[in-house]
Amino acid sequence: MGKRKHRPRRGSLAYMPRVRAPRPVAQVRAWPAEARLGLQGCAGYKAGMIQIFMIDDQKGSLTTGQEIIFPATVIEIPPIIVCAVRLYTSDTHGLESGTEVWASELPKELSRSLNPPKKYDAQKALERAEALVKKGKVEDIRAIICTQPWVTNLSKKKPDVFEIRVGGSSAEERWNYSKGLLGKQVRAGDVFKEGEYADVLAITKGKGFQGPVKRWGIKILPRKSDEGRRQVGTLGPWSPARVMWTVPAPGQMGYHQRTDFNKRILKLGNDGKEITPSGGFLRYGQVRGEFVVLAGSVPGPTKRLIQLRRPIRLPRGATTQPPSITYMDTTSQQGA
Repeated sequence: MGKRKHRPRRGSLAYMPRVRAPRPVAQVRAWPAEARLGLQGCAGYKAGMIQIFMIDDQKGSLTTGQEIIFPATVIEIPPIIVCAVRLYTSDTHGLESGTEVWASELPKELSRSLNPPKKYDAQKALERAEALVKKGKVEDIRAIICTQPWVTNLSKKKPDVFEIRVGGSSAEERWNYSKGLLGKQVRAGDVFKEGEYADVLAITKGKGFQGPVKRWGIKILPRKSDEGRRQVGTLGPWSPARVMWTVPAPGQMGYHQRTDFNKRILKLGNDGKEITPSGGFLRYGQVRGEFVVLAGSVPGPTKRLIQLRRPIRLPRGATTQPPSITYMDTTSQQGA
């Protein structure tokens, strides 16, 4: 017998099962345990990518102190509205919603996403929340926020609703801070600063039902194959007598939730004109208001909701000083 050939398997099994995300809003499953008082995230809509010319300030880099070109992603982030504050208790199954306090004034567009409480006694809700905090039963505090897509260039009026954790050193301190946020707007500059890092959570671009060649990158079979060429060569051994889950199979590709860690914030701005290319971003248009420029790419297509979270595992030695940007390329993306 000849020597058996070995090769790495085709395709990664790190994200199995590769199923469609339940909704276009990513579910944040972990938050950083930091003592910094304030919201630990914000959200916006992906506009597109540009080129940034900046001075390399990374320690140990071969180009330190020199001007480099960096691809960057522009995210339009209108102020988010804090609609309610939810207090969590814990039991043997984990976190459980104890009570929640809603703001007295809510945006009228919120009814497009959910049914706000009609017969609602805000005073009783505050008393229940105060009692939970005094008894020491509060394990976590999160703000229920909604976005304002009608402020952007999107033809969308339905807000996206999700939770953002309120950070702090103690439950009482976090609760007192959360009460002051009810019904108010929070901007990206209140959560992040230029030069800091953020984790990006989003739903990737959907590609529908695809075969094993495109989905897993398996080798196309020789020309004389009887059953076809763009399929898996073998479904596995005789024993065990079943098709194992590791065999490359056709199925859903894309529209998965993904998290990119430690994306550096290159710029925070209030006027979208200084960052919008001539003629607008492709498939998005003009950036009207506040924006964030992140280094590199982020998951998802244009107009996708992008959630930014305080970094949960910041790399050692990472510089958090504002970068020195020399030029932002805003030439036309329309080919003009």
